[in-house]
Amino acid sequence: MKLSIIPPYHLPLLLLAACCLTNHPLALAQQVSIPLGGNAFQVSPKSREEITDHGIEKWKSKNTVYAIYFSLHTAHSVQLVLPLVEQSGNSTLSISVNGAVKEYHLKAGDREIALGKILLVGYNVIKLQGIRKSGSDFARIQELYIRHKDLILVYYVPDNQDNNFYFGRRGPSVHLNYEFPENTDIKWFYNELTVPAGDDPIGSFYMANGFGEGYFGMQRNSSTERRILFSVWSPFETDDPTAIPEEQKIRLLKKGKGVHAGEFGDEGSGGQSYLVYPWKPGTVCKFLNSVEPDGKGNTIYTAYFMDTKTGQWLLIASFLRPQTNTWYQHAHSFLEIFEPANGYISRKLCLNNQWACDTNGHWISLSNAKLTGDINAKKRCRVDFDGGVEADHFFLKNGGFFDANTVLNTKFTRIAKGVIPKIDFDKLL
Repeated sequence: MKLSIIPPYHLPLLLLAACCLTNHPLALAQQVSIPLGGNAFQVSPKSREEITDHGIEKWKSKNTVYAIYFSLHTAHSVQLVLPLVEQSGNSTLSISVNGAVKEYHLKAGDREIALGKILLVGYNVIKLQGIRKSGSDFARIQELYIRHKDLILVYYVPDNQDNNFYFGRRGPSVHLNYEFPENTDIKWFYNELTVPAGDDPIGSFYMANGFGEGYFGMQRNSSTERRILFSVWSPFETDDPTAIPEEQKIRLLKKGKGVHAGEFGDEGSGGQSYLVYPWKPGTVCKFLNSVEPDGKGNTIYTAYFMDTKTGQWLLIASFLRPQTNTWYQHAHSFLEIFEPANGYISRKLCLNNQWACDTNGHWISLSNAKLTGDINAKKRCRVDFDGGVEADHFFLKNGGFFDANTVLNTKFTRIAKGVIPKIDFDKLL
């Protein structure tokens, strides 16, 4: 949020809501209205009554559990109120605030549920579950009100302008940008990635080897499918791959056995390849890729993944990007949530033993990195992100509405092990 400077004598009159919209107006009332469409989740595995952009619209099952999340910058005793929409019958709800459970009895015609005055700080969760009802729904709820007599700072997704609910529910993405040596042409980048046990919810993208024109990493796509993914953006900027002129399309040069190759869109467009591969949490996964000009005004991008069972390098794909003349630039890793319904689940990524190899075959250890984030993190719609150094490795963490204090653009240095990757490039090529 882009904040204006407010004279000190005006501060007690304002209730300040932190949000991800630049120039979003300050709340001029002593109440923050948190829309459930961007800040609530259906968290029970046995139910499919999902949150819509308008909040809780259909709530028929006793198995359904909803959770509303928000964060207070500092500790305050606030009034919490859930306004109701068209309460048609009697119902009894179980509602908990940070684990403290209480039953609430609603009658037809009720307009709100007053949860009381509660001392809160950092991330908080309100969970709702139906017990019994006489009408068609337990309740219909669009918002949560937070009331306080003085200035407070609340982090939440404010509204659905520019599809904010979708990205807000996905949660913040965080990146580590590795420090390359200056005045050196880099051809290869090597990285080791480990997902800790239990940190692999569906809809997670663990990106190991990013470069200026694409990315290379692994995903958990469903309960039965995991992928190794390698993509290169077209130099023609569009979200529609069919709009790319023929002379600016990414061209597939070769791909490995079992690898699917095609095009992608929506977040830029270009060439995409992936291998369905059963990578496992707790296992070190090794990534190697190259960026090399072909001397004809194009650049070739090639990616390899080490089979964790055989120890052999598997070719994923090699793409030619036209109208491009570059060596490897902007080496980075990131952690992303691409399934909005699972944005309330935490995940973590450990990264270790980064190396760059120049055009003369000289390996250079990379032990310095800077933490950055996407617009969710920058504008602080959501502040459940972290990154830095643990023991001898870098890490990234996001989702799950945990409290962290790491500042974006902080630089970190890991302990360098000095173990150069042993790679027979002739055998690769």
